[in-house]
Amino acid sequence: MSDGPLIVQSDRTVLLEVAHPLSADARHGLAVFAELERAPEHIHTYRITRLGLWNARAAGHDADSMLATLEHYAKFPVPPAVAMDMRETVARYGRLAIDRDAEGLRLRSDDLAVLTEVAGARRIAPLLESRLDDTSFRVAPWARGTLKQELLKLGWPAEDHAGYTPGTPHPIDLAVASWHLRPYQQDAIDSFYRSGSGVVVLPCGAGKTLVGVGAMATAKTTTLILVTNAVSARQWRDELLARTLLTEEDIGEYSGQTKEVRAVTIATYHILTAKRQGEYAHLALLDALDWGLVIYDEVHLLPAPVFKLTAELQARRRLGLTATLVREDGREGDVFSLIGPKCFDAPWRDIEAQGFISPATCYEVRVDLTQSERLRYAASGDDERYRLAATTPTKLEIVRMLVARHPGEQILVIGQYLDQIDEISEALSAPKLTGATSIDERQRLFQEFRTGQTPVLVVSKVANFSVDLPEASVAIQVSGSFGSRQEEAQRLGRLLRPKQSGRSATFYTLVARDTADQEFAQNRQRFLAEQGYGYSIMDASAL
Repeated sequence: MSDGPLIVQSDRTVLLEVAHPLSADARHGLAVFAELERAPEHIHTYRITRLGLWNARAAGHDADSMLATLEHYAKFPVPPAVAMDMRETVARYGRLAIDRDAEGLRLRSDDLAVLTEVAGARRIAPLLESRLDDTSFRVAPWARGTLKQELLKLGWPAEDHAGYTPGTPHPIDLAVASWHLRPYQQDAIDSFYRSGSGVVVLPCGAGKTLVGVGAMATAKTTTLILVTNAVSARQWRDELLARTLLTEEDIGEYSGQTKEVRAVTIATYHILTAKRQGEYAHLALLDALDWGLVIYDEVHLLPAPVFKLTAELQARRRLGLTATLVREDGREGDVFSLIGPKCFDAPWRDIEAQGFISPATCYEVRVDLTQSERLRYAASGDDERYRLAATTPTKLEIVRMLVARHPGEQILVIGQYLDQIDEISEALSAPKLTGATSIDERQRLFQEFRTGQTPVLVVSKVANFSVDLPEASVAIQVSGSFGSRQEEAQRLGRLLRPKQSGRSATFYTLVARDTADQEFAQNRQRFLAEQGYGYSIMDASAL
């Protein structure tokens, strides 16, 4: 026991005193296995979940090291029931294993009671064909992914040792004369290959794409890369051409506009989930070549239908790349089961300290609705209230003032609603970029922004994902997708590439006071706190 910043409670919640001098160190340790639930200004609340403990165990942390973190920073003794529960939960990971013998897949365990329990479960029994001996069952050839999903739901996450197809070999070599992998990127690749499949968690700007490129160069096999949209596909293609010895003939794009299948094929999630007459029209892509590696970019955005398709890809190595494991639909368990557990996680602040991403200062700027707006807000239904608060015209003048505070910097103004984006674009005499902007026009606007020809760019959520704008140093968020932590990760990530100018980044969120806008902002703040970023609350009248 010490005068530390943590209070561990018997319901497996952990309170963190933000002002304590050791709070940053404690937060760093907690992030390995606990999930941040609430992040108001003074006390942050974490919860120790089963999935968090299993992800930590899969990444190489044991129960002793996790408990040592709690005991080192706890103000009071860790409740014995919590310590016991953590040890027992961690011990469940790997008690069951899926492997392969000459005849096919097996479910194995040296614990006869556990094996008997799961084999008799209603949703697992149909996945098993026969009992082989006291320690194993034969698994249906098609059931590897589904079995892992169902075992996780029962609280017995299985380790998958059944191996992977090498795929069709294809030479992929890095263009080593022009660049090199950073140490943490190489560590992520090594961890991925030790795990076989899994998820690498890195902040935006830390080079997740380069981890994917390095994994491809290690595997040297046909590779399917799944991305969020066509712009992301183009950026992956550009990176592969710049960072490897692959040629344009080696790389195919499979999207709404183009249908190319080559040794390295980049496809969008949208095209993979497109239906024709009620059927998925492009499933043949998954078996078009003997893929040895499947990469899931922004895996936290993986559409639900792709989970079912991924359940059938368990014999292929799968690499998930993301800045956050948080999913707004709560399907983190499916990522764990079907893509793989977390195999590498580098905290944002650690990489920032090494100089690989820019430091960032975050502000919440609170504005007041006018009296007439408040009356209209009060009389509106729940569905309309957030839009009214998020798009209040009061924010427009604040945007002008914030832009004026940062002369000579590259500024992104980010919004959710098209009419609001139109108004801001006109008021600032700045170009706008939305979903209606053509791919070619988007590329032109992004390039002009990168070169400084366009100092202010007004963008919708289409700029959230996989857009490389290294010199952006200021973002002004006027509205967002309710309380999405995923979106906060992406928007902050736009600022974190190191600047040639050496500038740090500034991230403003404009929030209407005492409204749903402020309530949702608290959820987004939770993400910033999760990553170790402090934020200050400013009153717009003080600008």
